[in-house]
Amino acid sequence: MKNNLTRDGALPSFDETAAFHGHACPGLALGYRVALAAMRRLCAGRPDDEGLVAVVENNACGVDAVQFVCGCTFGKGNLVFRDHGKHVYSFFQRAAGKGIRIYAEPPEMDDGETAVLSCKPHRTADEEERLRAGRARRIDGLLSLPDSELLHIAAAEEAPPARARIHASIRCVNCGERMMETRACPPLEAPLCIPCADTVHANLV
Repeated sequence: MKNNLTRDGALPSFDETAAFHGHACPGLALGYRVALAAMRRLCAGRPDDEGLVAVVENNACGVDAVQFVCGCTFGKGNLVFRDHGKHVYSFFQRAAGKGIRIYAEPPEMDDGETAVLSCKPHRTADEEERLRAGRARRIDGLLSLPDSELLHIAAAEEAPPARARIHASIRCVNCGERMMETRACPPLEAPLCIPCADTVHANLV
């Protein structure tokens, strides 16, 4: 499958996004459409540093598209993960003070065989080929649908997350390793890192 086309020439193609992710899959295609929609509405091009912030409510394949296309990453602090298990993505352009919320819900596109084969632990060569073809059809469908049939886009109702901060490091009194001070478990006069605090708590139960 080849899909080098985007609606914005300055943005990565789906093939480039798949190369970053490691493979092409329907989940990545869905995230790619979300990322393109966010960029078209909020940015003229990929912003530098933390100009664009994404809050994602899942940790599925599509989040890699948000990172690659929008330049939002955990390391820069402009990618925030909330473990809600929903295809909801909020984007904020700090300079303009604008934000949007995108809920992605793709329509049913196959006869169910692809889902069944995906869950099958041992597949024959023929089943592998049918699974590959089914996924390719779904990817093509996701990339070609109009936004109105795939994405529910509204103004963000929440304020953007605070800018990333660099915090001081302190040492765990148990393992001796340093950690970010905001992740230390109290009491602060004898701080524990989270893994050590979990171990201590487990031993007390």
